[in-house]
Amino acid sequence: MTVAVYLPLADKTQWWVDMLQDLLPGWTVQPLDEVTDPEAVTYAVVWRPRTGDLAKLPNLKAIVSIGAGIDHVLADEALPQGVPIIRTVGTDLTQRMREYVALQVLRHHRDMPRQLQAQAEKDWHAIVVPVAPNRIVGVMGLGNLGTAAAQTLAGLGFTTRGWSKSPKRIEGVETFTGPEQFDDFLSGCEILVNLLPLTDQTRGLMNAELFGKLAKGACVINCARGPHLVDEDLLAALDSGQIKQATLDVFHQEPLPTDNPFWDHPAITVTPHVASQIDAATGGRIIAANLKTYEETGTCADLADAGRGY
Repeated sequence: MTVAVYLPLADKTQWWVDMLQDLLPGWTVQPLDEVTDPEAVTYAVVWRPRTGDLAKLPNLKAIVSIGAGIDHVLADEALPQGVPIIRTVGTDLTQRMREYVALQVLRHHRDMPRQLQAQAEKDWHAIVVPVAPNRIVGVMGLGNLGTAAAQTLAGLGFTTRGWSKSPKRIEGVETFTGPEQFDDFLSGCEILVNLLPLTDQTRGLMNAELFGKLAKGACVINCARGPHLVDEDLLAALDSGQIKQATLDVFHQEPLPTDNPFWDHPAITVTPHVASQIDAATGGRIIAANLKTYEETGTCADLADAGRGY
């Protein structure tokens, strides 16, 4: 079997090639840009593939997304039709997201940005906040990562809500379903976490209308995909005070351009797409196991539904 690997950075690509080659003895693993016989390639392991690259591989059995989302694969306008897409998920990635969401929610809950500002000003400023049960936190998206995040927040004592496309039952979490319950989910929410998949229905969902339905002075955390957010609407909501603070881990363009106003905004925390960061050691084991299973059986547990977009 021959596996072609592509990430936007060549050094990262080689890191994954080396790791996967060790985990797949007897297979050939090489960077996509070094493939000399496209017909021999049976699997492609990719992150943000360039338009048309995968169409050059006529004998693909499956495409592997280096990550839980597949929107970056579906963005390829020349994507070969009918080729299965395998997501990369696992307990390590879920744990990383639990940690990130808990960290950022607690930062906003305890108003750490203001506390750090007070330190910089040498101001002995005691900030009084409500206890967690008196703080309403909402999680949009209750897939594997969203469910884990909601459970973690409920375990910390927050009044936790979750919203999803299909009904979910999560102990300790009040769940809402579908567009008819969306406004009820948002109403009174003080910290909002976005973990939705990116689809045509969710693109641009974090906009002025949504912000206006949250509690005044709410905080928002986006650790799903950049295009969920209408950037100009967030800046306007911060300027008006409707939104107090924001943590953004994902962006329309990555790396985030140095002239983007998010970098310098005093109410925005920027992190470089690390919420559930996948590394070659962790991800390689998951991908290698999925490839072996798929090669042996023609399927695996992490197959995505391209029609739904996740």
